[in-house]
Amino acid sequence: MIKVNGLASNVLPVTDRGLAYGDGVWETIVIREHQLKQLDKHLARLQKGLTALAIKNLDLSLVRDECHKLESKNENAIVKLIITRGDAQRGYAYDDTNPCRWILSTHELPVFPGSYEEEGVSLFQCDTRLAINPRLAGFKHLNRLEQVLARAEFTAEYQEGLVCDYDDHVIEGTMSNVFVITEDNRIVTPDLSSSGIAGVARSCIIEHCHDLGQPVEVKPLVLHDMNNAKGLFLSNSVIKIWPVKQYQNKHFAIPAIIRTLQGQVNKSL
Repeated sequence: MIKVNGLASNVLPVTDRGLAYGDGVWETIVIREHQLKQLDKHLARLQKGLTALAIKNLDLSLVRDECHKLESKNENAIVKLIITRGDAQRGYAYDDTNPCRWILSTHELPVFPGSYEEEGVSLFQCDTRLAINPRLAGFKHLNRLEQVLARAEFTAEYQEGLVCDYDDHVIEGTMSNVFVITEDNRIVTPDLSSSGIAGVARSCIIEHCHDLGQPVEVKPLVLHDMNNAKGLFLSNSVIKIWPVKQYQNKHFAIPAIIRTLQGQVNKSL
């Protein structure tokens, strides 16, 4: 199913700024057992991106209603929501009175081997670096070339790649957020105020950790912190939580807190 501005279509005009400049935002929302997961959080992040890019004229309540219509039609699926600034003539300047364009599509929910969740995954160290830009940090804008380049670096023996910024700070995986379990059992995740995507699953994990009395520290991390960790895990709304079993030449056990979080967080994702 693909809809453009609420109408069945898989066609966009070549004048769309999302195509020309990556001028827009997007969200990946999961339906499990006919229920949209964490829709409010996804739409809140979407709105953050729209505000940052000054994209106006979107009726978010209409988009929300269209998303809810998909629940009864799909038992398990991925809903992709894309908002572009709409059409414009050649050039970077735009008319902010032009209507934006929204695209809603459904896709098959991938099924990963159970071993990824139970035994963990292998994490590759990518050479591609992420730009530092606080104005574009936190939300999903449509220019994902950095992620495309990073993902091309590793083969199927690895399930995810780790990406740093140009100041050598650990930021995220190509499709996931990163959490570190320190030797003294603290949980730390990278500060994303200057680069990266603040995932909805990441937000849920932080909330659950607070409820468990083990708050997550959000602060800058470097590769040394990864190599000296007691445990590592990755998250996004589709994979939920994957422990890391191998990074660089080090093999990791799975600390009990990861199993606890899988039991708690997986219910809400």
